[in-house]
Amino acid sequence: MAKIIFGMNVSLDGYVDHDRFAPDAALFAHWTDHVRGLTASVYGRRMYEIMRYWDTDDPSWTPALRDFAVAWRALPKWVVSRSLASVGPNATLVSEETEGAVRRLKDTLEGEVSISGPVLAQSLAASGLIDEYRLYLHPVVLGSGAPFFAGPRPRLRLVDSERIGGEVIRLTYVPA
Repeated sequence: MAKIIFGMNVSLDGYVDHDRFAPDAALFAHWTDHVRGLTASVYGRRMYEIMRYWDTDDPSWTPALRDFAVAWRALPKWVVSRSLASVGPNATLVSEETEGAVRRLKDTLEGEVSISGPVLAQSLAASGLIDEYRLYLHPVVLGSGAPFFAGPRPRLRLVDSERIGGEVIRLTYVPA
């Protein structure tokens, strides 16, 4: 049985916004290793569209960026969307019965399956499908944006913390 995890970079005030702060080299390497270790990933439409950047090649990429792109392309992906007609390579479109599709992944796969996107994570949390939350806390205050917790706040219990790179702390929680 797979473990369903939801983890993202987050500001001190609880917002996620990839355009307003970025990982340092150590955290970027951590994310590359994380993606390599995943069994699969489930994306909401918006997050998937952002991540499609890695489907292209850019000659200006550093070796670290290329390594991430290779890892991301190899990862099996499920994309939850009612508006997309198709998805890219190594991806499966889920247009209905999101909860059922994720339950099937959880029941049939081994390892970790990441959930990407706060709105998608909130809908799955309401169904009791999120096994672990990983907040990569950055020393940034945004004041607004998309919140990490997009709906009702689940009761959580801290199970781990780890400093990654120079400024980020990963906090790992499970439902209480």
